[in-house]
Amino acid sequence: MSKLGKFFKGGGSSKSRAAPSPQEALARLRETEEMLGKKQEYLENRIQRELALAKKHGTQNKRAALQALKRKKRFEKQLTQIDGTLSTIEFQREALENSHTNTEVLRNMGFAAKAMKTVHENMDLNKIDDLMQDITEQQDIAQEISEAFSQRIGLGDDFDEDELMAELEELEQEELNKKMTNVRLPNVPPSSLPAQPDRKRSTPATARGSVPATALSSRRAEEEDDDFKQLAAWAT
Repeated sequence: MSKLGKFFKGGGSSKSRAAPSPQEALARLRETEEMLGKKQEYLENRIQRELALAKKHGTQNKRAALQALKRKKRFEKQLTQIDGTLSTIEFQREALENSHTNTEVLRNMGFAAKAMKTVHENMDLNKIDDLMQDITEQQDIAQEISEAFSQRIGLGDDFDEDELMAELEELEQEELNKKMTNVRLPNVPPSSLPAQPDRKRSTPATARGSVPATALSSRRAEEEDDDFKQLAAWAT
């Protein structure tokens, strides 16, 4: 067994020691990452200093230049080791965070499962089936009632459509006659009508003695028609 294995075995021999919580382990890992980050920064600065020192001595003091380069190589090796350690710690921290998240999720899912079990203990599948059947039956009854209300009820309204149309036409004609009766003619101003021009009747000498009755009636109709035209023209 290696010394490293003996060291970790000896360190964990006490069974009475309680295991750290995930939060404590994550805090320790973050502290370690921060410490190694500072060590990285220190090594990078030392590497730059040794490199500058080697350039400074150059060919004038080869021994000092070689010593500076050797220290630079050691620091670079340490820096490489720290990079690997940081990668390992980062992976371990992410794995621990995922494990902690999964544990919390599993715990919450267990609480939810227990709550669902408690709720379902008060439920009977047979009662649920009976309840759903009752609901379906009541819905069917409500649908039948709605259809019954929506049906037309016969109240002796079977009339002849032709008689109804004829009566409607009579009513429309009466309404039209009332409107025509209520139409008012324009008021005629109280002034005397224009004098009727004298008409000289020229009759042949042979017909002066006796004029037929039909000719007289036609002339009167023409004269009345002329008078009505003149009156209409004056009124407009």
